Amino acid sequence: MKKTFRTLLVAPIRFYQLCISPLFPPACRFVPSCSEYAAQAVMRHGFLKGSVLAGWRILRCNPWSAGGHDPVPPSKEKHPYA
Repeated sequence: MKKTFRTLLVAPIRFYQLCISPLFPPACRFVPSCSEYAAQAVMRHGFLKGSVLAGWRILRCNPWSAGGHDPVPPSKEKHPYA
């Protein structure tokens, strides 16, 4: 159930990636791109924390930033079979 809800929350990001983003030249200084980072953050951490992480990332994506590799931090959620 959680994963289905998170997938629905990521749908607008995927729409942006498929329909809007191709209309503009690439501008993100980070890998993965800011939109991919946002999608991964919401899937990994849920809506609230994922949105905060994505917002912080977007604020850091500016002409004065060096950019580079910046993955989504791992979840601290414990998995019983991991």
